[in-house]
Amino acid sequence: MEPMKILVVDDEVQIREMLRNNLTQMGGFPVEVASGGVEALEKIEKDVFDLVLTDLKMPEMGGMDLLKALKATRPEIMVIIMTAFGSIETAVEAMRTGADDYITKPIDFNELLIHLSKAQKESLLLRENRFLRMEVRKKFEYSSIVGKSRKILEVFSLIEKVAPSSSTVILYGGSGTGKELVAKAIHYHGPRAHKPFIPFNCGAIPESLVESELFGHTKGAFTGAFQAKRGLFEEADGGTIFLDEISTLPPSAQVKLLRVLQEREVMRVGSTDRTKIDVRVIAATNENLEANMKLGKFREDLFYRLQVFPIVLPDLKDRSEDIPLLAYHFLDIYAKATQKALKGISKDAMNFLLEYHWPGNVRELENVIERAVIMADQEYLTPQDLPDYLRDEFTNLIRKGVKARKSLEEIKEEYISQILQETGGNKRVAAEILRVNPRTLYRFEKKGRSEPSS
Repeated sequence: MEPMKILVVDDEVQIREMLRNNLTQMGGFPVEVASGGVEALEKIEKDVFDLVLTDLKMPEMGGMDLLKALKATRPEIMVIIMTAFGSIETAVEAMRTGADDYITKPIDFNELLIHLSKAQKESLLLRENRFLRMEVRKKFEYSSIVGKSRKILEVFSLIEKVAPSSSTVILYGGSGTGKELVAKAIHYHGPRAHKPFIPFNCGAIPESLVESELFGHTKGAFTGAFQAKRGLFEEADGGTIFLDEISTLPPSAQVKLLRVLQEREVMRVGSTDRTKIDVRVIAATNENLEANMKLGKFREDLFYRLQVFPIVLPDLKDRSEDIPLLAYHFLDIYAKATQKALKGISKDAMNFLLEYHWPGNVRELENVIERAVIMADQEYLTPQDLPDYLRDEFTNLIRKGVKARKSLEEIKEEYISQILQETGGNKRVAAEILRVNPRTLYRFEKKGRSEPSS
């Protein structure tokens, strides 16, 4: 656990220097000092601090005013008030205003270390909660990655193998294949499950801001850097950072990422100080990263650092047997969301889904089913509920003489009919050939269509 960076604020030089020395040498904390509230706010604008240890009574700006200013502008910074025995009531008031703790003077250093240990744990918990609140601390389930095809089962197997480690992983796959879902599955099935999972799309923000977002910056490091900022690598300490579209990472950021992977440390933009971190890196791309490397578009040394454990995610068209499973999975989700009592997907609509080539992969299928659920006014999704472009493509295939795929149920029904025809309708003989109970064939003959064809 990285020790908190502390700002000691006291107008008495002997006290603040004593605290600086003891906290640095005996406590192992990085410490800065300020002679009062005004100087403290100036330092907080220029650097990042986890905790402020401040005297209550100081000239110009006292501890109470400093506390109020911090809670208004930097609420993530923890504050411990130092107070003389006679001003305990004021310290209690400070706690009501938002102080995290207080300690009386003269300072008992062992007692102070106990307070700081407690504060460090609370600070870490608050940082985790900022990123895990949406996850509600639930373990990410494989059920979020739907499929039973051989190719997706191979992906499940690789997730299970790599998740318990801290090895770097790179995910290859087209847009919409579920790379972030796989990254989350790796994170939440590993030892870092209760630490932050932070996704970052390398191509989603201007190139000039990528380094600042990932590695942080000091005040004044560039135009608009009005105060110091932690980068996402520091925020992800102990957890996982997911770098999507890694192929778009600018060359200067590639150099810094290489240092992170090699040295496990980051250096903020505009600073020469290094901060040790413990972060697992999972990268992803829809491009051929090796080809980019050979063309000089991606650093060779970084490529091999990332290529520790590659996982290739198949396109949806290459695992078409998963389309019905996925379609019904999304149908269930959006039927519940819209409170529609839908029973399923008609055979004709399913044929449309099976014949389409899905350039947008699973994400596109999800969007199609969501739209179809909204459009549906019958018990089953029909071709009329599907987007025009998907129905048009299916119609074109039929016109060209391309036969639509049959569902497993249709193939089974045709096979039973064929055997019955070959045996002259003798159900006993047909049942022996099919290895089923003869009653099954009687039910088959009586069975009407339980769902519409369109």
